[in-house]
Amino acid sequence: MTHRTMTPRERVLTAFARQEPDRVPIDYDSNPGIDRRLKEHFGLAVDDHEGLRLALGVDFRVIRAPYIGPKLHADVPGVVVDIWGIHRRWIEHETGGYWDYCDWPLKDATVEEIERWPMPSPDDFDYSGIVERCRQWDDYCLVVGGAGLGDIINSTGMIRTMEQVLVDLMTDDPALRCYLDRKAAVELEITYRTIEAARGRIDILHMGEDLGTQIAPMISLKLYRKQLRPRHQRIIDIGKHFDIPVMVHTCGSSSWVYDDFIEMGVSIVDTLQPEAKNMGPAYLKQRYGDRLSFHGCISTAGPVAYGTVDDVVQNVRETLEIMMPGGGYALAPTHQLQDNSPTENVLAMYEAAHKYGVY
Repeated sequence: MTHRTMTPRERVLTAFARQEPDRVPIDYDSNPGIDRRLKEHFGLAVDDHEGLRLALGVDFRVIRAPYIGPKLHADVPGVVVDIWGIHRRWIEHETGGYWDYCDWPLKDATVEEIERWPMPSPDDFDYSGIVERCRQWDDYCLVVGGAGLGDIINSTGMIRTMEQVLVDLMTDDPALRCYLDRKAAVELEITYRTIEAARGRIDILHMGEDLGTQIAPMISLKLYRKQLRPRHQRIIDIGKHFDIPVMVHTCGSSSWVYDDFIEMGVSIVDTLQPEAKNMGPAYLKQRYGDRLSFHGCISTAGPVAYGTVDDVVQNVRETLEIMMPGGGYALAPTHQLQDNSPTENVLAMYEAAHKYGVY
């Protein structure tokens, strides 16, 4: 079948409606090192993020309201402290670097200490430029949120430690509940105001929750339903209110929760690490392809990082052959492309997507 050339927005919305567009939609995310090398390859400035997405043929753009409020947390030597008070330290390695979470200032915090912990106000974000940015990217699929929106285990682990968060969830610790409720109130309002400011132009609401290891669920389904599902539902309900499809980022072996996601109103799942248990493309397409759309599948720990160019092309072709039929798929890396990925492999990934992703 020959399809007319679609705009990026038409392409994504057609695919996520589980129909076949002109080609598979494409997305991009990366660590700083490989991002810089890709820009050098295309002769782009280090801050030319739009130029790189145009060069790679990326169909998605993210809309954010920038923070313009006061400084909430004191600087720490050698550490970056964000508006939530999370501490990050930059760690160099032979192929690049990464942000490592450290210090965990709320690890042993009580309810009273968390109640006093400075958090941003929704009023401290600038929503005034959102509608103009939407106009600039009118042909693209516009996304609000990201993998960290609504995320409980991973994001809270950055400030309270992963071990403590898992214990807190099991024991229903009131300090954790206090932190989650305070943060959620801010995130929900920012999300609502951002979508409202876009005046009907947002296409996808993106949220996340890391729920799996490579071989098994991170928590039980019972615990998910007790502690996480009601909180996730509040974000999904914003998507329902604005009639926007919701995409959920879930790392590792996470398909065990997809039936719940469907009940809750999720229509797209992201990450899809093919090496994790019950996360292979064929398994996902066969079991959930009539109820969910997919975004991801190209492993950042697979051929893109460790294989040859031919290995990358073969991996992309095989994934597309499984996921393309009937639509419902956008090709993307499973996480941020890592700095140990050879530049030529990443280029081959995107070139293969354009070559073999045509319907």
